[in-house]
Amino acid sequence: MINIDDAVVAKLKLTDEDKVKRHGELVFEILVDCDKAMAFKESKASIDDALVTFDIFTDVKKGEHASEHILEDVFGTLDKRKIAEEIIKKGVVQVTAEYKNKLREELRKQIVNLIASRGVDPRSGLPHPPQRVESAMEEAKVGINETKTAEEQVNNIVIKLRPILPIRFEVREIAIKIPAQYTGKAYGVLKGFGKILKEDWLNDGTLAVVIEIPAGAQDDLFDQLNGLTHGDIETEILNRR
Repeated sequence: MINIDDAVVAKLKLTDEDKVKRHGELVFEILVDCDKAMAFKESKASIDDALVTFDIFTDVKKGEHASEHILEDVFGTLDKRKIAEEIIKKGVVQVTAEYKNKLREELRKQIVNLIASRGVDPRSGLPHPPQRVESAMEEAKVGINETKTAEEQVNNIVIKLRPILPIRFEVREIAIKIPAQYTGKAYGVLKGFGKILKEDWLNDGTLAVVIEIPAGAQDDLFDQLNGLTHGDIETEILNRR
């Protein structure tokens, strides 16, 4: 558990009109560990990990606690763990500068991987290595917005990179045949890389599929399948778009 001086506030504003009429425009506040509370929002940590204290406040700075009467009427329980869960999940967690920086770095890595897996150099048709994408982002002084997902930012970032790094997002449809003895493990690999558009099981147990994948992921897919089958696969690029 972190020191209370390092805790941040998670707050939930009372919005139910009937309850506002009874109690006024209350805000319920708790003290939490920033990282653990954000992880709890994503079901990656427990409520006990997130909480710094079990106190429920109407104003943390003034030290004003919510009365049991109000808590029971608003939340339908006096179980402070359950109340805290609702405050974190439905409310707003104050985030620290350290957390924002960590989140931006995680998003940067996600964006680099998205561009490297989806994009190709239009001159060669080959993907750009992640290191090259990352260098171009640094050169272009690309900013990362921690309030948006990687998916929401990637297209605008690609536009900024194109004067430095020629990129085209391309999807490929690839026909692949895998011998019967390798289909079990290979099928899971295929599902993890893209969308299977067509699937046929031939009389000898061979798996014949047509898969749609980002162009930049083609080499990784082929490497994994070749490793599983010792190179015993057939591939053909059917379509690029």
